[in-house]
Amino acid sequence: MRPVDFASSDEFVSLYREHHGWLVQMLRRRLSGNIDNAADLAHDTFERVMRSESRAALAEPRGFLTTIAKRLLIDQSRRRAIEQAYLETLALRSEATEPSPETHALVLEALNAVCRMLEQLPPRVRRVFVLAQVQGHPYLEIARQLDISVAAVQRDMVKAWQHCYAVLYA
Repeated sequence: MRPVDFASSDEFVSLYREHHGWLVQMLRRRLSGNIDNAADLAHDTFERVMRSESRAALAEPRGFLTTIAKRLLIDQSRRRAIEQAYLETLALRSEATEPSPETHALVLEALNAVCRMLEQLPPRVRRVFVLAQVQGHPYLEIARQLDISVAAVQRDMVKAWQHCYAVLYA
């Protein structure tokens, strides 16, 4: 199914006008009053609606917008957690090994790219990949933990590596 062509339609304009203010306020409450971050997330939410293959935005607009916005909040939280872990690791290092501001910016950019790439994977494939590649668990342990077969773990890893390759070399 192709993405719905909202960009040239009155439907999208109407959806935006009717629900943008509400969405910003809902996000602002969830973000402890941070209006700038709420506005950015609302923008990203409507951008995802434009690229969506679903017409649910028209049938149940607030539910659809809420679901997308919550997912974006989770994605943002994951990225911040990774960035915080990186900053904490840097803080533990001596100043002699402290990276330059340029290196620091490049590492954060690379970490964000990895996060975006992982967010595109189906949830189970992402979980398998993180367990194997980040946490170093063997396939048998992952299979037991997720209650799936080792063959399923292997298939998920193949999907994850194919996705990584496609993102890097597309």
